[in-house]
Amino acid sequence: MLPKHESLSRIVLFAGLSEAEIQALALRAVERRFAPGEMLFWEGEPCAGIFLLTRGSVKIFKTSAAGREMMLSLESAPGSVAELPLFDGGPYPASVRAVEPVEALFINKSDFHQVCRQFPDVALKLLAVVGRRLRHLVGVVESMTFGRVTQRLARLLLDLSTLAGADEFDLALTHQELASRLGTVREVVSRNLARFRAEGLVQFQGHQLRILDRQSLEREAEAQG
Repeated sequence: MLPKHESLSRIVLFAGLSEAEIQALALRAVERRFAPGEMLFWEGEPCAGIFLLTRGSVKIFKTSAAGREMMLSLESAPGSVAELPLFDGGPYPASVRAVEPVEALFINKSDFHQVCRQFPDVALKLLAVVGRRLRHLVGVVESMTFGRVTQRLARLLLDLSTLAGADEFDLALTHQELASRLGTVREVVSRNLARFRAEGLVQFQGHQLRILDRQSLEREAEAQG
């Protein structure tokens, strides 16, 4: 693991912080490690603090009363989870599970608040990033609520391509996780992906997905009815 201050400076949440502010947080950060499948925390638990990912990726999800998981996002290092309850005092609003070996820095809630009192601008800078995260989650809710599954799946693939900055990217999600993310079942996702491939829109090689016909995929994402 890199020195704590260097790891923190790579995380988007802290991009606007000064060296002194980063150092104050680094002094209070504790190293944590999680095996694949291990929970960082469960939805509804009291917020103990914030987790800052320095290696690996985690799945953020909600669980229905019937036990069905609905994935909200896949967060990879360098990144952060559990920012919101630091500010509103509530419990963790979703569960987080390690997808692969995870290394993280954990900052206790009271230690984080102490830094905010020492450096008042820290809270304002972080809230701007938290606001962007909330806007993203609004988009997630919209994508799960409106439109056909085919439309939502096409939009998700385009969004993943945009995040990767290339037409070819590693599709780290299983068909079941894609279904959870889209609010449907695995068979529907598999059927639609097979159609996209058969029609020459995408190509698969192992976990790699390549968009072959972006224009047609965009039409699928914008189709109505």
